[in-house]
Amino acid sequence: MFSALAVNQDEKLQESLSTKPKLLVVDDDQSLREFLEIFLAKEGYRVDSSDSGEKALELVKQARYDLIITDVKMPGMDGVELLKKLKIIDATLPVILITAFASLDTAVDAMKEGAWDYLTKPFKIEELREVIEKALSSKQDPSIKPIETKDKIYKLDEMVAKSPAMMKIFQLIPRIASSPASVLITGESGTGKELVAKAIHNLGDRHERPFVTVNCGGIPESLLESELFGYKKGAFTGATTDKQGLFALANNGTIFLDEIGELPMSLQVKLLRVVQQRSFIPVGGTTPIDVDCRIIAATNRNLEREVMEGNFREDLYYRLNVIQIRMPPLRERKEDIPLLVQYFLDKYSKLFKKEVQGISNFALNALMEYPFPGNVRELENIIERSVALSTSSLILPESLYIAKEKHKDEFSLNEKHLKKKPSYPEAVELPPEGMDLDGFLEEIEKNLLVQALKRTNGKKKEASKLLGMNFRSFRYRLAKYNL
Repeated sequence: MFSALAVNQDEKLQESLSTKPKLLVVDDDQSLREFLEIFLAKEGYRVDSSDSGEKALELVKQARYDLIITDVKMPGMDGVELLKKLKIIDATLPVILITAFASLDTAVDAMKEGAWDYLTKPFKIEELREVIEKALSSKQDPSIKPIETKDKIYKLDEMVAKSPAMMKIFQLIPRIASSPASVLITGESGTGKELVAKAIHNLGDRHERPFVTVNCGGIPESLLESELFGYKKGAFTGATTDKQGLFALANNGTIFLDEIGELPMSLQVKLLRVVQQRSFIPVGGTTPIDVDCRIIAATNRNLEREVMEGNFREDLYYRLNVIQIRMPPLRERKEDIPLLVQYFLDKYSKLFKKEVQGISNFALNALMEYPFPGNVRELENIIERSVALSTSSLILPESLYIAKEKHKDEFSLNEKHLKKKPSYPEAVELPPEGMDLDGFLEEIEKNLLVQALKRTNGKKKEASKLLGMNFRSFRYRLAKYNL
């Protein structure tokens, strides 16, 4: 009886231990490594350690860890290089870097590569404890929802992704959402900069307040000042009443200044005042109006170059660029294309009330090879049009459309991939007595399904690819014919 009780208690102990977060400490300094092992074990964590980045990488490939703490300067693979490789294995894994060689450039590089935080030696135990607790809680951040765990697909607000580049952004957004610091989102047109701005607003403590969007390049310069700051009655001909500006409307909320690089120099000075003093003067007014709003700006221009060429104020650039988020172009995260295609298919099938369930492999391969100069916006446009014009449940290559004139020198999706379209048998002649068309087509379909299965030795996924259909449609047809 005693033995059974002891076994039962041991099982409970093992179960309790297995639920505790597992940490990996990587440092070539044996004394610090051992100190951290003892400290973290006392804090209730399961702890492994390694004296090199190479060994640490092997451990991570063999076991699941909840957090990594690594030194930056080590023989062989350094901490930043280890960080890059860890993010390829698991983009959501929090990594904390520590070093005795304080370097702002190294810190910036580490944060850009997705480090959770960066501590310099000697660090305070309380500081380390707090950073670990926050990093572990971020691992379970409810804002980032897994859609398909085995494929590591995640959704954040209105965005879906699985690429390491986007997962770094997904992890950063909840951390900065409630900060008052200004954010500058950079990247090519169509990469989703406004979606990031909305996510920052929606996940922050201002989410119940207004989110106001200003297209700095879409409003005539003569009207932009009055649109931003409002005007007083009598300020100019036609100003018969006072009018609130967009900054006033965004008070206590967020103002998103899209295409900030298009802002005229004369208005850059006035915007700088708002950023610095949190106040503005309406056109025709004399009294400053206080405003409290989070400023998020976006641009597809290289603002550093614009500053050097005298087209953008340096002081305003640094005020806006407190936190920078670079949106990668779609060609740098092609692993996101299939899930974005399905996301847009679902969206527009529902909108247009159509039963478009998937995309053929030929069509998807065409999209995977296309460079997408218009990025995600262009992909969405292609899928929207394909669904709108589709007459079947599957998007085929001929359903895809790209403005050939615009991209003829880069790539012509239709021309390139339709040439690969296999030749089919000549059309069947209709017998004089007529025929059962549905039965005839069913026999052809059934025969092709069997041939595809034989050619792939019964491997259903490979067979579905041979027939240019998604796996779900293929399984449906197998069940239909009891194959």
